[in-house]
Amino acid sequence: MLDRKSIEAAVARLEEAERSCKFMRQLTLEHPAMTIEDAYAIQHAWMQLKLSQGRTVKGRKIGLTSKVMQRAVNIDEPDYGALLDNMFFHDGSNIPTDRFIQPKIEMELAFVLSRRLAGPGCTIFDALNATDYVVPALEILDARIERVDRETKVTRKITDGIADNASDAGIVIGGRPFKPLEVDVRWIGGLCSRNGQIEETGVAAAVLNHPANGIAWLANKLAPHGIALEPGQVILSGSFIRPIDAHKGDTFHADYGPFGTVSCYFA
Repeated sequence: MLDRKSIEAAVARLEEAERSCKFMRQLTLEHPAMTIEDAYAIQHAWMQLKLSQGRTVKGRKIGLTSKVMQRAVNIDEPDYGALLDNMFFHDGSNIPTDRFIQPKIEMELAFVLSRRLAGPGCTIFDALNATDYVVPALEILDARIERVDRETKVTRKITDGIADNASDAGIVIGGRPFKPLEVDVRWIGGLCSRNGQIEETGVAAAVLNHPANGIAWLANKLAPHGIALEPGQVILSGSFIRPIDAHKGDTFHADYGPFGTVSCYFA
């Protein structure tokens, strides 16, 4: 396990990379034996710093929910990060591109909770019963840690990504809210276009067979840390498309059919 000094040093580097909008080198180059537990310890310490600066946790995100993405990074379960209050954008927002280093867009469903959800032993039925409504969303990803090292050309490890708040950077909420038992959520599909051209399509079942499985997984994963999912929190359940690069001047439009649309412009 990393010692406190190493964790604090990693947090300082992440904070500076985000502030300066300049990539930092991979933590695993300095700590090649860094474990997933170490990575979450860094993430949690970074989020505690954010809270001390006046930020608030408004929700959570779940990533790496598809089998394709899990195989790509050689893991067999998702990861998670925190959604802070300054990460939320309205549908149709102008997104300040210069706030990010190398943003990407993903398409997913956001679950808004009406009651507290805590593990262990949380099931998909608990997750559905605790959900007030579900709404289409776009997630903005950004990496503070280099994806490919500038010198060695080594690709970053899953532990780098977890420490980096699972690449979480923003969320755009739109579309039509609906109750999770009104429809078969697995079959909700979407078309994601950039500048009028469809880039990716997908269906929600790609997220752990049902997106609510991810909500239950997260409640159980957080339980050993004494953390629960709280009423009113927004939980991003995981993308069912591959990430799409976002550049200054790009307009994104996600069409969820009968469940509405979500759009944003990178200004």
